[in-house]
Amino acid sequence: MRVFVTGSSAHLARTLLPRLCAHRGVAAVTGVDLRTPHFTHPLFTATQGDIRDPEIAARLAGHDALIHLAFVVLRGRMSESEMFDINVTASHKVFHAARAAGVKRLIHLSSAAVYGQGVHLNEDAPYAPLPGFLYGRHKAHLERLLAIEFPECVRLRPHVILGPHAQPLLRQLLRQPCYPRLHEPQPLLQCVHEDDAAQAVLLALERDVRGAFNLATEDNFSFRDAIRGRHRVSIPLPLAVARRGANFAWRYFGWGGEPAWIEGLTRTLLLNCRRAIVELGWRSCHTAAQVLAQT
Repeated sequence: MRVFVTGSSAHLARTLLPRLCAHRGVAAVTGVDLRTPHFTHPLFTATQGDIRDPEIAARLAGHDALIHLAFVVLRGRMSESEMFDINVTASHKVFHAARAAGVKRLIHLSSAAVYGQGVHLNEDAPYAPLPGFLYGRHKAHLERLLAIEFPECVRLRPHVILGPHAQPLLRQLLRQPCYPRLHEPQPLLQCVHEDDAAQAVLLALERDVRGAFNLATEDNFSFRDAIRGRHRVSIPLPLAVARRGANFAWRYFGWGGEPAWIEGLTRTLLLNCRRAIVELGWRSCHTAAQVLAQT
């Protein structure tokens, strides 16, 4: 099997690529990303490029599987229209190019952010990304297109991916000693270890499955308790102060994500992963506490 990976310098790719190249049946892996890859291997060929480049269609020729990781997570100073162009328009075109090139196995790394909030949500729950959260809105928009036009595509919906290679903003959120002061009961979250997320991708390559699959730890935690557990002294901040601080950092310095990232800490989002367990043969091998400790 020859596998094509977009976003091959993404944080999850650091965990996925070594596993792909060691996986039985994988003869070659081609990666494309704007950034220089962090990984080398005799089976891995890295190319620097933009998924908006029309040449992506020619590069997909001869491959058996597409793993789509490329996505703008943090907007920074990028315009909303450019972020949409990459996350939705260009991503949509990549799947059409893959189909035209004869690629049979299509895998998209989506996100639990498509749900916004809820308890024990399965894959039939409606798309309801948080207002103003462009990352979640774009994931949901692309999923709607894929569900209609590419029903054979596997759409993985991991909760927050953490671990040694986690997104820097997530590491910084856990490293700083502050948390929003919220009413009881505290909102509850899950996460997923990067190794477990990578394992789900490998299983999706092997199994005759299609459609959406939730991925998350079986247990959960509150952001407040996660911060308290990592810092001897922690500081509760009024929610309004946390929002203003996030807005100031993003608007004037392009740091972090839009203010809507803070809103995710104020909502309970818990997933039902039974479909992944039964059909994909996947189960989280890490508890939430273990994932947080390794981030």
